[in-house]
Amino acid sequence: MSEPHHPARDQIRLEAVLTALGHPLRMNVLQVLAEGGEYPCGAIVDGVSKSTLTHHWRVLRESGVINQRASGRTLLLSLRRDDLDARFPGLIDAILASYTPADPAELADAR
Repeated sequence: MSEPHHPARDQIRLEAVLTALGHPLRMNVLQVLAEGGEYPCGAIVDGVSKSTLTHHWRVLRESGVINQRASGRTLLLSLRRDDLDARFPGLIDAILASYTPADPAELADAR
């Protein structure tokens, strides 16, 4: 398995982060990952196809929001909190403070 692309801290762009977080499913992922630690990619969102999750992980990873690393046959995801806070102080806290989780029916439509 090849190593996925992660932008360097100084390459993380505000518009890419905001675009990535403009989807309700990815906002729910942000909320989970903001609790800290690493999560297996299949343990964050239920009821979504693997191909759809792969797309969402790519968007979050390439925008600089998450880190994705292989551990055996599992991919582990974590929030790039230090990098995001260094680039955009207070942004993640402000987004999370104003976030209202999407209704599960809304999430189903957004996938």
